[in-house]
Formats: sequence, structure tokens, C-alpha cells
Amino acid sequence: MEREEEDFKSTSSKFSRLLWHGGSVAQVLLTLPYSFSQLGLVSGIVFQLFYGLMGSWTAYLITALYVEYRTRKEREKVDFRNHVIQWFEVLDGLLGKNWRNLGLFFNCTFLLFGSVIQLVACASNIYYINDNLDKRTWTYIFGACCATTVFIPSFHNYRIWSFLGLIMTTYTAWYMTIASLIHGQVEGVTHSGPTKLVLYFTGATNILYTFGGHAVTVEIMHAMWKPQKFKMIYLIATLYVLTLTLPSASAVYWAFGDMLLTHSNALSLLPRTGFRDIAVILMLIHQFITFGFACTPLYFVWEKFIGVHETKSLFKRALVRVPVVIPIWFLAIIFPFFGPINSTVGSLLVSFTVYIIPALAHMVTFASATARENAIERPPSILGGWVGSYSMNVFVVVWVLVVGFGLGGWASMLNFIHQIDTFGLFAKCYQCPPHKT
Repeated sequence: MEREEEDFKSTSSKFSRLLWHGGSVAQVLLTLPYSFSQLGLVSGIVFQLFYGLMGSWTAYLITALYVEYRTRKEREKVDFRNHVIQWFEVLDGLLGKNWRNLGLFFNCTFLLFGSVIQLVACASNIYYINDNLDKRTWTYIFGACCATTVFIPSFHNYRIWSFLGLIMTTYTAWYMTIASLIHGQVEGVTHSGPTKLVLYFTGATNILYTFGGHAVTVEIMHAMWKPQKFKMIYLIATLYVLTLTLPSASAVYWAFGDMLLTHSNALSLLPRTGFRDIAVILMLIHQFITFGFACTPLYFVWEKFIGVHETKSLFKRALVRVPVVIPIWFLAIIFPFFGPINSTVGSLLVSFTVYIIPALAHMVTFASATARENAIERPPSILGGWVGSYSMNVFVVVWVLVVGFGLGGWASMLNFIHQIDTFGLFAKCYQCPPHKT
């Protein structure tokens, strides 16, 4: 890490690291108005602010654990130049195999379904430009397109795409805000949320998912010249994301109200214009990028399992990666429930992957006085040092376990089962309006 820090000189690198995490909320941006219709305006805003701060805290914890692990290993003369460090390896190195297996299960499952969500989002979005094909057919097409990510070696190759993703997300958010205000409220608009506990906690877990997108934190940090800076970058990125999500979700909910309860994709309610088509196209490109972000760690895990991770043959690595894409493609066709699937993944997987496990791992890693004394990354004194850190970690674990996983899991699963009962598995065109002939 010290060697890499000395190489971190150029202005372009400093600029890119600021934008490295930007624009990762594309598909959630389109479902947040749906969450507002379930939660109501006040709760929607409060949960965004609350989970935004909580997500930033757990990103800090993951950063601290990564830096601790990498520093210890490099003191043992371990060379990571041809090896990408992943979250489960951090847990293994600091806490042992049981923690490794726990982290590996939740992280891989979350990334698997995170990739599924991107394919579902692609099909949902393109349909509003071209409805000559149903959403299931579009899923087949975009599954083939996203499979090309097997040829992208590592996160280093996503730097410029991350920057472009930031621009795409910014355009779409402000398009949604301005278009909704210009459109005005629909006739007879009602804002009755929250009305049911099931809907309330489903909406809350979608926001939990929104600010729990740092399951690839370790892989991104490994691709940075100064991984210690990630925690501050993530906080800045979160604050920027809030400037996009709060106005757009509020404006769309103001304009369409309870109609959003049956339109989980906000673009489906906005009038067809050239500006909307641009937003759809930009979201499609961004979702392709995000698919790569979510899928690449899965590629790394599979490569290490097969034993080809450190090979220099790009073709061999791409060939080995293909079996990872196929189940993702298949699951997107089975469960095309854009919106409800986000909440389900948030409650059952994100709750542990991004919130509970990092908080518990941080407490256990630094449980002894010796570990705290020799820690590379000490908790900020402004937050109360180690006492404040442990207090916040306990709060995160209890809150997310009870509200996110418990109540959120109950509500999200009921809603998900309702979608299956209503539309069926392998739904040809989820929430599609009657086709005009």
C-alpha cells in the first residue's frame, strides 16, 4: 500500500477517485417513488437520510477491516499485485474460516441477485421505448449483452465507466424531477401512504437496499491507489446521491401519488418524450455497467475456485466466467418483478452483507485491548472513539436485524409472493399496460 501511495500522483487519478463510487443507484432511482407511495413522503425522506448515514458508517467499517487485513499481510511479505482481495478473504484473514464462509455466502448471493436486478431493470426500461417485444424477450437480449462483461478483467477497467455512470444517473434524476413538476399532479391524485404495514416495511427495505450497495467495496478499494480514502469518498458520494434521490422521488410521488403502487418503474408514468427516451437509454447503459460491477466479484470468486484467477490469459478467464452468467440470466426470467425484488434482496441479503456482518466483524476484530492499541485505522474521536464505535455497531446490528431483516423480510416476502400469485413465475410482461394494436 505504501508503494502504491507513492505512485498516486496525477491530477486525473485524484479526480477519478472522487467519482469512483458515483452513480450506483440507477435502477433504485426508478423505484424510490414507488417506495414513497408505500411509506408516505415524510417517512420516505427520513429513511433515505437515516439509511444513507448508516450505509456510510458500515462502508467505513469495511474500509477499516480491509486496511487492517492488507497491512498485516504485507508485513508478512504477501504480494497482491496479481491477486484481487475480496471481502471473504478479509474475514478469513482477520477472524477465521467460519466468518469467511458466512461472508462468502451472503456476499455472493447478494451479488448474484444484484446482477439479476440489473437484467430485470434493463428489460423494464427498454420496454417503454419499444413495446413491440415483451419484457421477457428483452431479458433474453440483454442477458446476452451483459454476458460480454466476462471479457472485462478487473475494476481498473471500470474507472471511466463509473464517471459516465455518474453523469447518466444525474441526468435521469433531474429529468424525473423536472418532468414531474412540469406534468403536474394527475387528476384526482391521492397520497394515502402509509396504509399497510406490509407496504410500509417493503418500502423501507427498498431504501435499505438503495444505500447498501457497497457489497463490492473491497474490490473497489483494491483497485484504488489510496484505499484509505474510500470512506470519505463514500460519504461524499452518499451526500451527492441524496441530492438526486430526494428531489426525484418527492416530485414523482407528488405528481402521481398512489398510482405508483401499481407502477414500480417511475418511467412508466412519465409522458413519452425525447427527454424520457434519453433517460431510458442512459439507464440501460448504466445498468450494463452496474451489472459488471455486481458480477465481477462473482467472476473473481469462481476463478479462484477453479484455480485460474492469476492466469494472464484473458480468453481463459472469460471462458471460465461464462457459467456465472447463465444462472443470473435464468433467474431474471423467472422473477421479473421490478421493484419488489429490490426490497426482498434488501431485507434478506443486504441486511447481513452490508450492515450486520461488517458491524459484528469490526467489534470482534478489535475486541481485545491489544488489537485496539495496534489498529491501523482508529475510530474518529469526534464519534467517541472505540466506545462510540462499539455503541454505533450495536445499534446497527439490532436495528437492521429487527427492522431490516425481521419486519422488512416479513413484508418483502409477502409482497414478493403476492407478485408471484398475481403475475406468475416467468411472467411474460410484468406490469405492462394493455398493448395497443
